[in-house]
Amino acid sequence: MSKKNKKSIFCVDDDALFLKSFEIEFAKDKLFNIYTFSSGEACLANFSLKPDIVILDYFLDGIDKEAMNGLKTLDAIKAMDDTMPVVMLSSQDSIEVAVNCLHHNAFDYVVKSETAFLRLRKNISSILLYKKLELDLKKEKQ
Repeated sequence: MSKKNKKSIFCVDDDALFLKSFEIEFAKDKLFNIYTFSSGEACLANFSLKPDIVILDYFLDGIDKEAMNGLKTLDAIKAMDDTMPVVMLSSQDSIEVAVNCLHHNAFDYVVKSETAFLRLRKNISSILLYKKLELDLKKEKQ
């Protein structure tokens, strides 16, 4: 699959180990262009690359307290493109955090656990299927 036909995924997390693991896990499929960023600011600065999906950590300000947190980054992404599917991540298994993310228009909330990559794969597949169906419906209406 050529680079331009691949779907682009932004993964934003201040945990370098998680970013590298994500990159390795999803790059092996050769279906995706994976872009990793360690801050919300870096993600937003590169948004002109037009990702298809954003995977975004909830606590981006865990290391740098001055950094933009995940919810602020989510809000900024939605202000630029309200249709952008964003899946939020966190080590916290908290219903309050999950609900808060969904109130900010996240597509889903995934807890970083041993099943996180499996859940992310399911989310990515669902998002891509939904986008394909939307495109097919638009074509039918024309």
